[in-house]
Amino acid sequence: MKLSKTEEELMQHIWRLENVFMKDILEAYEEPKPATTTIATLLKRIRDKGFIDYKTFGKSRKYYPLVSKSDYFGKHFRGLLQNFFGNSASRFASFFTQSTDLTKDELEALRAVIDEEIKKKDE
Repeated sequence: MKLSKTEEELMQHIWRLENVFMKDILEAYEEPKPATTTIATLLKRIRDKGFIDYKTFGKSRKYYPLVSKSDYFGKHFRGLLQNFFGNSASRFASFFTQSTDLTKDELEALRAVIDEEIKKKDE
């Protein structure tokens, strides 16, 4: 299941803070901060989608992620790869390297990451 842009923004705070109360979430936002009711609505929607849960402490709730950031974005990326690049990693790599203004150093760093992954596959 996919999150909306505002839900993803909220999840970014939850992933970063891991165990978080409503007041901590509000503090994480820059000005102008969203209304408490907006955050409460988003938390309910995200929980209903199965991305978070909470533990109750008196009248407060401490929220924590049920889905890791890497799992969410990995699935999201695989969907993009399939839908926009015909499930071809090389098409994506070609698009990515040609459509961004990566410096030579950034491209070499990317090559190093790929080379490291190739070594792991050979082991």
